[in-house]
Amino acid sequence: MILLTKDEAYTLMKKVLAYSKADECEVNLSGTNSSNVRYARNAVSTSGTVSQYQLVVSSAFGKKSGIATINEFDDASLEKVVRRSEELAQLAPENPEYVSILGPQTYAEPVTYVQATAAITPKMRADAVAQSLQVAKDSKAVAAGFLEDNNGFSAMMNSKGLFAYNTSTNTNFSVTVRTEDSKGSGYATRGYNDVTRLNTKSATQIAAEKAVKSATAKAIEPGKYTVILEPAAAAVLLENIFFNMDARQADEGRSFLSKAGGTTRLGEKLVDERVTIYSDPLNPDLPTSTWNGDGRPQEKITWIEKGVIKNLTYSRYWAEKKGVKAIPGPDAAIMEGGTKTLEELIAGTKKGVLVTRLWYIRTVDPQSLLLTGLTRDGTFYIENGKIQYPIKNFRFNESPVIMLNNLEELGKVERTVSVESNVNYLLPPMKIRDFTFSSLSDAV
Repeated sequence: MILLTKDEAYTLMKKVLAYSKADECEVNLSGTNSSNVRYARNAVSTSGTVSQYQLVVSSAFGKKSGIATINEFDDASLEKVVRRSEELAQLAPENPEYVSILGPQTYAEPVTYVQATAAITPKMRADAVAQSLQVAKDSKAVAAGFLEDNNGFSAMMNSKGLFAYNTSTNTNFSVTVRTEDSKGSGYATRGYNDVTRLNTKSATQIAAEKAVKSATAKAIEPGKYTVILEPAAAAVLLENIFFNMDARQADEGRSFLSKAGGTTRLGEKLVDERVTIYSDPLNPDLPTSTWNGDGRPQEKITWIEKGVIKNLTYSRYWAEKKGVKAIPGPDAAIMEGGTKTLEELIAGTKKGVLVTRLWYIRTVDPQSLLLTGLTRDGTFYIENGKIQYPIKNFRFNESPVIMLNNLEELGKVERTVSVESNVNYLLPPMKIRDFTFSSLSDAV
C-alpha cells in the first residue's frame, strides 16, 4: 500500500470536514504497512503483510460527541461516516469534562521515517531470520523469534484549522533460545526506526550463549540481593513510573506521587540524584511523533531531574481546571546513564545477581508502585566480579521508586524494547542493592 502524502492527506480530510454540520469536527487519518516473520523450533511458522487505512471522524454538538470509523474513501462513504458520527453525538449524553478542540498548532518536523526501513523486502526479512536460525543450530539450541517492521503515516485535521501529519518506520526483533533439553533459556530484543542498525545474528548469539550457560541452574535462597538489571529487565519496571505521572491521579490521591492533604510530590526529590529521565521526540536514537493524539505538540520534557520530580502530565481538561499548561504524556522515555559497560558493572560487583529479563509484571500496590513478577531467560550469580554459575529463577516484589533509591551504578545507555508494552526506550543497565526476591520459580 502506498502511503498518502501530506498533500493527499490534507485534501482528503478537507473533503471530510466539508460534509460536517456539527459544532466541532475532528478527523484522524492513518495508514500502515506491517510485515512480519515468526519462527519456532528452528523453522519459520508464519509470515505475512497487512496494509490498512483508517479514517476516524469525531463530531460534537456542545458537550455531546460521537465517533465513527471507516476505511472506504469514496465520496458517499465519507459523507456517510460524518453523518454517522453526528447521529451518535446527538444520542450521547453530555460529557461534563468535554474540552473544545484545538486551533492551529506549530509542530517540529519529525525524524521518525527512515527510507531503508520502509524499503525492506521479503528476502531481507528471510535473510535476517536465517542468520538468527543458523546461530541457534550452530549452538545446538532451539530458537523462537519474531521479526516485525512497519511504515506508516498519521494525520489530523479539525474544523478550527488544526492540521498535523507524520510518517514513521519501525522494526522490532525478539528471540528466545533454549537448549535442546529445555533446561537453559536466553533472550534478546532489539528495536530501531532504522533497520540498518538491526543485527539479528549478534542478538541471537547473546541469547544462545545465555541459554547454554543457564542449563545447569542452581537454587539459591530468596532474599535481598545486589542485582544488575539489563535494560530489557529495567524497562518493564521503570515504565510504571514513565506512564503513571498523571497530575490528576496525583491530585486525587490515587498515585505514588500523591501526598496527604491533596498535594503532590511535584518539585520534591523522589529518587537518587543520579536519576534524570526525559522525553524528546527529536532524539536521533529514539525519535517519536511531534504531536500527540489530541493535537498538542510533543516537546522535549524533563520528568525527573537529578532525582527531583520536575513535571507531571496534564490532560487539557485537568490543566484548564488547575490553570496550568496542558502537558501530554510521552511516547517513549530516555534515562541518562553512566560510562560503564555491562561487563564492567559485573566486574565491579563483589556478590550479586545478573537479571536478563523480567516478565509477568503485576501491580501489588499502586500508591507505592509495588510490583511483582518473575525473572527468566538467564539469571546468574556473580561473585568477585565474575559470573560464577546460573541460578534458578525468582519471583520478586519490588517498587521501581525504592529501586531507584537503592541505586549503586548506572551503565551506558542503549535502546531496548519492553516485553510488556512493546514500547522502545533508551535505558542503561543498572546495579541496584537490596532488590527483593521473595520466592523461587521452577520456570526457565
